[in-house]
Amino acid sequence: MTRLLLASASPARRATLTSAGLDPLVAVSGVDEDAVLAAARERFGDLDPADAVLVLAQAKVEDVARRLSADVPPDVPGWDGEDDLVLLGCDSMLELDGEALGKPRDAADAVARWQAMRGRSGVLHTGHWLVDDRPSGADGPGTGGTLGATASTVVHFADVSDDEIAAYVATGEPLAVAGAFTVDGLGGPFVERIEGDHHAVIGVSLPLLRELLGQIGLRVPDLWRR
Repeated sequence: MTRLLLASASPARRATLTSAGLDPLVAVSGVDEDAVLAAARERFGDLDPADAVLVLAQAKVEDVARRLSADVPPDVPGWDGEDDLVLLGCDSMLELDGEALGKPRDAADAVARWQAMRGRSGVLHTGHWLVDDRPSGADGPGTGGTLGATASTVVHFADVSDDEIAAYVATGEPLAVAGAFTVDGLGGPFVERIEGDHHAVIGVSLPLLRELLGQIGLRVPDLWRR
């Protein structure tokens, strides 16, 4: 059977996929994100945030794909080497005033972010890159496809107080996520509304994943764990 492998350590992405019946395997990439973006800028010039997340998503999933094809593949919990794999890489950034914001550097940076975001709106970009690693030709249905797209969602933030910001940052949650906020955790009350796919704000757009899977001849039900 075919399994989805998520090339990301994000528990929110894994939980989103699991709730949709996909129960993904997980293997975390070892790419240097700053080096990947620097190389992309040298090759293509300045990247807008929607392109930057796509470059990172591709780099992450292709790193895992290379390791899986090595003589000594990485240990993937729950995978016995028998199931065929389709690999998914994701990356997210918040665009505010034309600047791309990933995870905050530290608590002070998270506080400054929220002071800049409160009462305003930004665009959360999540890049998705899919690699069809199934055997192809006479050995299987694989296409060898490697393709991606970015989901962009407008996020409207509440006009939170300094005390609320300090309390939220003190929980540590904003330090671990792109844009320094969540909608599915403690940060939920500080997001007034979104325009677009809320799954993409959590970290993986299920409708976009369905479209990408369709381009390699798979349906979402084909990946449901029964």
